[in-house]
Amino acid sequence: MSSLPILPAARSTLPSAAAPKSDRAAGAARGAWARKAGSALGLLVLLLLPLVSGGYWTFTLGVCFANAIAIIAVSFLVRYAGEVSIGHGVFVAAGAYTVAILEKYLGLPLLASLPVAAVLGALLGVVFAFPSRHLSGIYLAVTTMALALALPELLLHFSSVSGGYEGLYVKLDALPGVPKSLQRYYLPLFGLVAVALLLRHFRRSRQAMAMLLIRTSTHAAESFGVRRSWARLSCMALSASIAAIGGALLSFSSSTVSPNSFTLWTSIFLLVGSVVCLHSMSVVGSLIGGVFLTLMPLLLAGAGDWVPILYGGALLVVVLGVNALPAAVRARLEGGHT
Repeated sequence: MSSLPILPAARSTLPSAAAPKSDRAAGAARGAWARKAGSALGLLVLLLLPLVSGGYWTFTLGVCFANAIAIIAVSFLVRYAGEVSIGHGVFVAAGAYTVAILEKYLGLPLLASLPVAAVLGALLGVVFAFPSRHLSGIYLAVTTMALALALPELLLHFSSVSGGYEGLYVKLDALPGVPKSLQRYYLPLFGLVAVALLLRHFRRSRQAMAMLLIRTSTHAAESFGVRRSWARLSCMALSASIAAIGGALLSFSSSTVSPNSFTLWTSIFLLVGSVVCLHSMSVVGSLIGGVFLTLMPLLLAGAGDWVPILYGGALLVVVLGVNALPAAVRARLEGGHT
């Protein structure tokens, strides 16, 4: 009987102990709802933008979306393999030329050639990754750079197929009855959103956890039966496939492909775009890199010899400015809540 008076007191302390947890849960729910609402609003703005913008900006933003997908490919390799590539322009070119060649010789539109480009990109990634599976760090970066240096010469050597210096044109409509300008805008946009959503789902998979475990501790991963060679091949294949998708949509949005579009500088700029967006794999973050990659050279086009200096200064301003943002905003850009 003496223990009965204690019960009300104990019962009265339960709400106060549970209150902070419930407040945190409610705050997290409100934050998640606000993020979803912001994403939906941003997507709605992008969907309606062609109705108020001119043809120039519709074309330019379509190229931005395609470049953002290619930047996601570089960011994927950095995040899950911990490696830097200076040759991803090769995989972008593979996707772009696949679309152009299949249209020229087989008459296939983009929607039919896009899956072929993705598969071809993955195969090229495996072909490159297997002999270089024991390389890492600066050695892998130099190897990918050599690949990018050789690409324009290879395209010119097979000029009967690639079109040589003049390149190839992509003219067929992907969606009959829809104006070509809108197709060049909306298809890269939908491609960017689809890639970001698929990677968001992938980040929660066991395969993604295995790749991250390999990057963190090879010995610990191998003790669980996860082989490093498998992780390297998988990362490169997925990254190259995403880059090829970006290249396929880039060829459609720009309506042309040529060797001058896929030089070593193309691969370097893709890496720069990935750095600018903090290796993000989200729509918001990758778009920052895509806009920087596409618009900055246009803005500096009239600067003459000052272009490299101004470009480097702009890169420093963006990187330092992003790193000065609050941690929650940086996590948002990096794709933690996309």
